[in-house]
Amino acid sequence: MSNGIPLTEALARYRPDALVEPLPKLTDSDTLLNAHHPDHLRGSLVKLVVGANAGESCQRELAEILQSEAFIDEADLAGTPVTDIDVLVIGGGGAGCAAALMAAEKGARVLLATKLRLGDSNTVMAEGGIQAAIEPDDSVQQHIQDTLRGGHHAGDPALVAVMAGDGPDVLRWLIRRGMQFEQTPSGDLHTRRAGGMSSARLVHCRDYTGLEMMRVLREAVIQHRSIEVWEQSPAVELLSNELGQKCVGAVLTSLLDGQLRIVRTRSVILATGGLGRLHLNGFPTSNHLGATGDGLVLAYRIGARLRELDSFQYHPTGLVHPTHLSGKLVTEGVRAAGTLLLNGLGQRFIDELLPRDMVCAAILRECSEGRGIRIDGQRVGVWLDTPRLERANPGLLEKQFPNLMTRTRVSGIDPRTEPLLVHPTLHYQNGGAVIDVNGATTVPGLYAVGEVAGGIHGRNRIMGNALLEIISFGRRAGIAATANRDRGPKKVTLEHVNRLRRALTLAGMPLTRRAPQVLPGYAAGGLWNR
Repeated sequence: MSNGIPLTEALARYRPDALVEPLPKLTDSDTLLNAHHPDHLRGSLVKLVVGANAGESCQRELAEILQSEAFIDEADLAGTPVTDIDVLVIGGGGAGCAAALMAAEKGARVLLATKLRLGDSNTVMAEGGIQAAIEPDDSVQQHIQDTLRGGHHAGDPALVAVMAGDGPDVLRWLIRRGMQFEQTPSGDLHTRRAGGMSSARLVHCRDYTGLEMMRVLREAVIQHRSIEVWEQSPAVELLSNELGQKCVGAVLTSLLDGQLRIVRTRSVILATGGLGRLHLNGFPTSNHLGATGDGLVLAYRIGARLRELDSFQYHPTGLVHPTHLSGKLVTEGVRAAGTLLLNGLGQRFIDELLPRDMVCAAILRECSEGRGIRIDGQRVGVWLDTPRLERANPGLLEKQFPNLMTRTRVSGIDPRTEPLLVHPTLHYQNGGAVIDVNGATTVPGLYAVGEVAGGIHGRNRIMGNALLEIISFGRRAGIAATANRDRGPKKVTLEHVNRLRRALTLAGMPLTRRAPQVLPGYAAGGLWNR
């Protein structure tokens, strides 16, 4: 049984009406995480050699791009067209749109540059919902405590307090812009309790909350007269002043014609998202195609300090079968509704509503110890027992999880009658750039919001805080970025690039690898290459 239970055998054992044995008690969560969570895999961590975090541990694939050569140098700036703007937002997901809208509402001229199309981001893939303490038996303080506890008390309490406190107003702000949420029969917002929550706090729009949020934000950005949008225009480098100590703009390229463009500005807001497409430790990912960690590379190269570079979230329930759905998520809302996780022996092995890192580690334990369900020589998973949920609540899957039903239906799977095979998938970047309560990084003129920023989630994120974070800090950074009233940069340089290049050379590091990656190597067109 060391390789797992064959799929045909596990299916023969499975019964949606079978009595499930009592859940074994979890006696030591730290031992479970240290033994089975991917962050702790042998050989996955290295020490950074140069930069603001030199000497600290970092995931190997991320370290390679943080300590890499730039694509451009000073000679590339000569003759390059220049655009002057008040605020430059890099990234067209939820955080970038929220930041752009608030900056524009404060009177700034805003340029929003996005790598792909406006809205192509991890935001649209966030299915489960957004946290906000709005129920009578809940409180902002409970939200704060849940978040800090779920992140193993590694989060910044000041950032967590700001985010949780913003929750109710974030909902009002979104609703005023037309976002739809599920309601109770009496007309109140419907909430559910998910993993790591002490109270029902998750407000949602069926199982496509992020998509609905992005619809509203995208329309607002397009309609705003003070926001100019450049699509298919990724940033390949930030610009610094003559001392290399302040961010004063960025160099963008075009995915259509490869031309460079300089943007000079008073403030830059990074909203570039995560890095799932680096496939840390060889895991599949739920992330969109552009999630290649570009913002971390650019921020680190200009001198910004980063945090939690050794901690990433693997979502417990990524589909593993059929193959073409590998990495696609089954929202945690399905488990919040009462679905159980079962191994190939039909045994329940973990509380499904524990924080995600513990559920992930428990699934990987079952698979590594031979109680998983083997599909072939490489793929193994556990059951997500959706038929049992459907038997207890007829029609619930179709009503509350239409996105899941559509995705599985086109693949010939019916979750109402057959369990889903799931396995952890690389999902979220717990850390990122160090920021203050307004999204300011340690480099003057540079802000970071959304998944590229760190400090909110500590070493594990609980469901629903990502969609709250991007609006809370996106709005705050948008306002703060407009407070810079200087006359703008007198000179733009790549002095910070030269500085890091010298450090890499002195450390004996190779200058053969270049970053940011922009697109994964298997994407159409491959790696960006001038």
